[in-house]
Amino acid sequence: MNRYPLWKYIVIGVALLIGLLYTLPNFFGETPAVQVSPLRSSTKVDTALLGRVEDALSKAGIPTRGIFLDANSIKVRLADTDAQLRAKDVLQGALGESYIVALNLLSSSPQWLSTIGALPMYLGLDLRGGVHFLLEVDMRAALTQAAERYANDIRSGLRDKKIPYSGITRDGRTVQIRFKDSEARNRAIAEIERTMPDLALREQEQGGELRLIAQLKPEAQTRIQDFALQQNITTLRNRVNELGVAEPIVQQQGADRVVVQLPGVQDTAKAKDILGRTATLEVRLVDADPQSDPGRIAAAVGGQAPFGTELYYEPDGRPILVKKNVVLTGDRISDAQPGFDSQTGEPAVHINLDGSGARIFQQVTRENTGKRMAILLIEKGKAEVVTAPVIRQEIGGGRVQISGSMTTIEARDVALLLRAGALAAPMEIIEERTVGPSLGADNISKGFHSTLFGFAAIAVFMSIYYLVFGVISVLALAANVLFLVAMLSMLQATLTLPGMAAIALTIGMAIDANVLINERIREELRNGVSPQAAIHTGYERAFGTILDSNITTLIAGVALFAFGSGPVRGFAVVLCLGILTSIFSAVMVSRGMVNLVYGSRRKIEKLPIG
Repeated sequence: MNRYPLWKYIVIGVALLIGLLYTLPNFFGETPAVQVSPLRSSTKVDTALLGRVEDALSKAGIPTRGIFLDANSIKVRLADTDAQLRAKDVLQGALGESYIVALNLLSSSPQWLSTIGALPMYLGLDLRGGVHFLLEVDMRAALTQAAERYANDIRSGLRDKKIPYSGITRDGRTVQIRFKDSEARNRAIAEIERTMPDLALREQEQGGELRLIAQLKPEAQTRIQDFALQQNITTLRNRVNELGVAEPIVQQQGADRVVVQLPGVQDTAKAKDILGRTATLEVRLVDADPQSDPGRIAAAVGGQAPFGTELYYEPDGRPILVKKNVVLTGDRISDAQPGFDSQTGEPAVHINLDGSGARIFQQVTRENTGKRMAILLIEKGKAEVVTAPVIRQEIGGGRVQISGSMTTIEARDVALLLRAGALAAPMEIIEERTVGPSLGADNISKGFHSTLFGFAAIAVFMSIYYLVFGVISVLALAANVLFLVAMLSMLQATLTLPGMAAIALTIGMAIDANVLINERIREELRNGVSPQAAIHTGYERAFGTILDSNITTLIAGVALFAFGSGPVRGFAVVLCLGILTSIFSAVMVSRGMVNLVYGSRRKIEKLPIG
């Protein structure tokens, strides 16, 4: 009656073994490390680079706890944070600017566990320490940039179709095209409606001049704003990858905000510098400089810049007038690498343009030979002229170089930002939080001890109140915790403080199932049923109640996961997994132990159940 078939014991044994193996890595902790990754995607990470890293650390007298090569980087384990900081400085100096040397934390679990895929849970920002940013996207700027692009596209389209027009200007988010006759305007309307369906066109006549007003349709504006947000999220993820951060969180929050969490990041100043910079590139034509037109320059410096131009200053301080019309933007960049100017030897950034960008750049340089072109880098809403060279000849092939008064570090950072992708709209950091490693360790300690003390209190109560059956219930509860931690590790879930609270809650909920079973067995004994029958009936009749109560809680957990965000979803994941493991451990594991102890006895005088 109370005997399990062999296969059930095998299932329980295998489950316990797997749970133990996948829980073990979480007890080994983490060690300080440095991670070396190439700046250029074309640079290989191989044994030669591994040898250079080993030689550099050996010459500096820095002991290591292991150096290993993975797919995209080399990681070096170190004894403490002092050795970690020294190793970073030594490797950065030895390897030069072609490699990124980042601080990191690595699991200390044995290699054989990693070989079978047994990895520790990822710890969230509140447990591991790190940095949290909340960034807001400037949606107005996204629509303004879209209007500027459409103005350029209209200009190119009308020119290609040889449709005459008097001028094209952008006024806020609208584009105005001026014509001398209605025939040209009608042809322009037909062409724009055919090629640019996102624009709403409106005819206007002012002072005897025929005009066509183009404006983005509402649905197009919504689509552009959504694209800007998603493009910025992608760009931020690329930048985080360049930093070499393990398991970052970059996700949307609301309609125009992005949350970035970098657990384990110790170099927070560098992270803030890279993520907080909203570098975009713009190529514009120079309208005037002090040599070509000193009068207009003097007027602009006095505060009266001519219409359609903006006043900027070159790196050496000389003022220049730059046309507002943007020839090319950073979204046409396919690659950017730091390097040096072949003629002057100064640090520079070498840029490769995509096919469309290369054609535009070639056409502009062909039509403006002898004129100056300004390359502007825009960060946090402020634009500065990086360089403003004279166009000596037509430039084809899509290869562009920008150089100026920049250091090698500045050239590397600019290349990183441009290579990671242009932001579709400017972003601003509106919230920043830093959690130190010591605070994270304190949170882990408090969360662990609260769970341990709760477990110990439950164990004492169950053992006193239910005697042997209470001890079996405690062992089943321990198996439940083992299964839960193992599942979180297998899923590579991120554990946060709310997740630890869910583990504590799961312990309390899981013991309820054992209390139901034990009370049901006691009730059957009071009704005069034999001990063997009481065990059988107690488990059978309690199962339905256990299942009903856990399903209702599971529904609540699924709702929390579906409609919650951030820490709420983390709590819901742990809660739902805990419900599933508690059903298995409370019913199958505990009954398996009871059957092992009492199932083979033909006659039992009394059950030690209190």
